[in-house]
Amino acid sequence: MPNKLSSKLIIALDFPNKKQAIQFIKPLSPENCKLKVGFELFVAAGPDFVKHLVDKGFDVFLDLKFHDIPNTVASACRSAADLGVWMMNVHASGGQKMMLAAKQALEETDSNAKLIAVTVLTSMDKEQLASTNITLSPEEQVKHLARLTKASTLDGIVCSAREAKMLRETLGPDFLLVTPGIRPTGSDQGDQHRVMTPADANADGVSYIVVGRPITQSDNPLAVIDQINLDMQ
Repeated sequence: MPNKLSSKLIIALDFPNKKQAIQFIKPLSPENCKLKVGFELFVAAGPDFVKHLVDKGFDVFLDLKFHDIPNTVASACRSAADLGVWMMNVHASGGQKMMLAAKQALEETDSNAKLIAVTVLTSMDKEQLASTNITLSPEEQVKHLARLTKASTLDGIVCSAREAKMLRETLGPDFLLVTPGIRPTGSDQGDQHRVMTPADANADGVSYIVVGRPITQSDNPLAVIDQINLDMQ
């Protein structure tokens, strides 16, 4: 069962193997952060590693962005629920039928896992969207997919913090806004185009922030975690 802790920080465990990830999490506390397992680490370490994190008391966000036919995505969500994860996601661009099937599948399990949808990846800008034949701006596409996600009864979305204020006004106070592309002041922007500091993201109404390299590549990860938690209060 997910714990009910107050930290809004989700650390992205973007490591190439299980050994490095386990070494990194040794000093961490479930009271100070949640953990995200994405494609790279899941492929390298497998579902047993996810269970290991859950058994240590961490709320785990399984970030595999399911996007397939409705039946396949529904089955994948059931399997993710069996791992005991706190949250999982699908691609909103998979459509309403797919999202409804995923939600129904979770409701048929004993899990209380949250289901959210990816709108527009934070690495995507207007030119990259146009190259996929989407003529809307990133903000317009995010709003469109966010409304579709809410209509599909999901718990929230993944979006850029730069859209959080607009989305909070559009979708109400209870819809989850989970925001990657967060960079503490002075951090390298990396490959993210639409970024924001933790304090500014919090002020604009985000529910949870996802931070990876500024923590995982820091010489003092615990100090960065403490500062981010302070900024998010």
